[in-house]
Amino acid sequence: MRIIAGEFRSRRLKSIPGMETRPTPDRLRETLFNILALRIEGAAFLDAYAGTGAVGIEALSRGARHAFFLERSRPALETIRENLASLKAEARATVVPGMALLTLPRHPAGIVFLDPPYELEREYPAALDLLADQQAPPRIIVVQHPVRLALSDAYGKLRRSRLVKQGDNALSFYLEE
Repeated sequence: MRIIAGEFRSRRLKSIPGMETRPTPDRLRETLFNILALRIEGAAFLDAYAGTGAVGIEALSRGARHAFFLERSRPALETIRENLASLKAEARATVVPGMALLTLPRHPAGIVFLDPPYELEREYPAALDLLADQQAPPRIIVVQHPVRLALSDAYGKLRRSRLVKQGDNALSFYLEE
């Protein structure tokens, strides 16, 4: 796995073996950040269910001011910290251990990326409802999900503004109405 563009372009990241995490493919990450290009500079970015931290690190590489990495798995937390250290990006990052649904409300960010691992698919609507109920929801919420998983077009005051399908993956973009 590598960083696609920006400050850390072409740098390799440590990965996590096994099926505990759902890595975001390079091509899908490139699509995501091409869409977010005008919004990422100076933003606070939250990578929920962060896994290796590749998505949040890509955000930092492309100019995000700060990134929050929410993760419950100890091996994944260690991998995120190692990846940030290898890039000397620790000062621009906050690694948050614990369940995403419990830690999500405590870390406000302008852009939130949600990608629960395979066994936590029921957390998609719960996380979107939680974000929709915030007094000041994020400017944009991006959800990576399997194409076969049909998410609602609306969660509270959040409305899906865009759906991008790529292979078995999809990206749903939600904005406050």
